[in-house]
Amino acid sequence: MSASNHIQIYPVAMSLGVLLALSFALCVVFGLLFPGGTMYQAWLPLLPGVSWISWTSAVLGLVESFAYGWYIAVIVVPAFNFFAKRATP
Repeated sequence: MSASNHIQIYPVAMSLGVLLALSFALCVVFGLLFPGGTMYQAWLPLLPGVSWISWTSAVLGLVESFAYGWYIAVIVVPAFNFFAKRATP
């Protein structure tokens, strides 16, 4: 794997951050449309400071979800590049 073929952190982090923030937003919308559903309870232990539901809590949840995407990318991308480099003959 040449240096030009390695995966870059920025596009992966932005993609994961947007994906997780969108997933959080969809869960909030689902919870508002179907109050009997309990999807939001899966997010609460993972997002410190987020409660069900207020504007500040929703914004905090979006920010924290986006940050989790960056956190995952910062760990996974260098590890992938490292092992992909070692795997090439």
